[in-house]
Amino acid sequence: MTALLVVPGGLTAGPAYAATCGAATPTDPTFPLTTRIHGAPAAYEAGGAHRTWRLDLTNNTTRPCTDIHPVLVLVDERRVLTAGQARLEFYDGKRARPYPVRFEVTDADETIGVFDGDGFPGFTVGPGRTLSVKVRLAIRAGAVANDVVANAAVVQRHADDGDWVGQSNDYRFRVVAPGPAEAETTVPGVQSASPYDGELAGTGRRAAGIRLAGIALALLLTGGGVLLLARVRGAGRT
Repeated sequence: MTALLVVPGGLTAGPAYAATCGAATPTDPTFPLTTRIHGAPAAYEAGGAHRTWRLDLTNNTTRPCTDIHPVLVLVDERRVLTAGQARLEFYDGKRARPYPVRFEVTDADETIGVFDGDGFPGFTVGPGRTLSVKVRLAIRAGAVANDVVANAAVVQRHADDGDWVGQSNDYRFRVVAPGPAEAETTVPGVQSASPYDGELAGTGRRAAGIRLAGIALALLLTGGGVLLLARVRGAGRT
C-alpha cells in the first residue's frame, strides 16, 4: 500500500508530487518534519475556556519546508464529538490575533481540523530549525464526558495537492463535565504511547500512519480555505 491517492476531480497526491523538503514513502518512512505535541492539558471542561499547548515542527533536512499545514485529527472513544463542539485556533507568530480552525467530521467519525483559511499561507520551517506553534483548544458546552486521542498529520501543500511530511505523537485527553478540579492537570512533555517520534515504527503503527496519511493527503486546499475534506475510503481499515 502506498500513500498515493486520487481525490475527486482526478487530482493525485503522493509520489508524483515531490515535496521541496522530501516526503515519506513506503520505502523510506522517515519524515522530513519531526512533529511533537507537548505542554497540553490532560482534560478539558465542556464549556470551559481555551487551553494552550504547543505543536513543534522540526525540519530534519537541509532545505526549507514551505507551505506547511498541520491537520489535527480527533478520535473520541464514544464517537459523539461533533465538529461544532471542538474550538481550535493557532498563532503564526506574525500577527497578534489567532487563526481559527474549522472542523469537519469524516465518514469514520473522525473530527478533523486543517490549519488553513483566513489568508494563512502555511508555515515555513528553515533547515535544521524548530518552529513551535502556539495552539489553543476548547470544548463547547453540551459535549459529553469522553476520552479523546488527538494526532497531528502534517501536509505540505502543492497548489491543489499535497505530500505527507510529518506525523505527531498521540495526545490523549478527557472531556469532563463542568467542575473545578480535573481540567487543571497538565501533561508534562510528550504524552504518547508511540515508540517513535517522526518515523513509522512497527506494523500496527505503520498501518495507522498510512491511514492517517490518506486522511491528510485527501485535501483539496484553495486560497479561500478548505474546499473539500474527503477521507480515503477503505485505506488502512481493519
